Amino acid sequence: MFNNMTAVVKNLLILNVIMFVARYIIGEQQAYDYLALHYPTSEKFLPVQIVTHFFMHGSLMHIFFNMFALITFGSVLETLWGPQRFLFYYFFCAFGAAILHMGYNYYEFSTIQQAIDVFQANPSPGNYWAFFETVPQAHFKMDAVNSVHQALMQAQPDPATVSEITEELQSYLGQRMNTPVVGASGAIYGLLLAFGMNFPNAELMLLFFPVPVKAKYFIPVLMLIELFLGVNQFSWDNIAHFAHLGGALSGLLLILYWRKFGSRFDKTRYK
Repeated sequence: MFNNMTAVVKNLLILNVIMFVARYIIGEQQAYDYLALHYPTSEKFLPVQIVTHFFMHGSLMHIFFNMFALITFGSVLETLWGPQRFLFYYFFCAFGAAILHMGYNYYEFSTIQQAIDVFQANPSPGNYWAFFETVPQAHFKMDAVNSVHQALMQAQPDPATVSEITEELQSYLGQRMNTPVVGASGAIYGLLLAFGMNFPNAELMLLFFPVPVKAKYFIPVLMLIELFLGVNQFSWDNIAHFAHLGGALSGLLLILYWRKFGSRFDKTRYK
């Protein structure tokens, strides 16, 4: 595998490994604060994070699987396209992943904030419970939630109680908005998408499900799984699925554009 590694893939691998090691040298919390991608309204957001976050990884397994995929699919695509075009595609998918992730976050956070504002304006039991329809209930101790709900049903809450409940809901939103994202997975999903479009009959398989499946079937099913997990946001799942989908979608749009209009990296246009 390493014998067939291409130049750009090798340099990307080195950068990712350096960043992974550096987070332990400078301190894990400091690395996340300054280099992981935070939501733009977070006090920890820095513009440089738009680039640095997709060279960082959260664990050894995280970087292993991403770099394994980078070497496996990236080297094939770099050989097919050439180094300049491959590098442009990689960064295009990485930025596209960040954009879709942030776009979904904006929708999600706006929905949560709206639910909080509605409750604050009219602290009824129904409006309190409506907040929990916008977030995964498993993130909360539902016994406490039900207790507050019952209390709201029995009496008109005083302003201090409404303020306390609102602060608790707002605190949850603040935690969500300050949760950063790291990883090259968006770009990797773009590479996977490109590999499937160029080699649809190549057989792929997951390490924990060693059954070969052609890329033209494997990749669409994988994307549907990502969409399902992203929409449902299970409490045990801390993966940025919409970043994965954003990388794949960006790659799809770019490849379709190249096939129709050609690429500035090509001497000839696609037919």
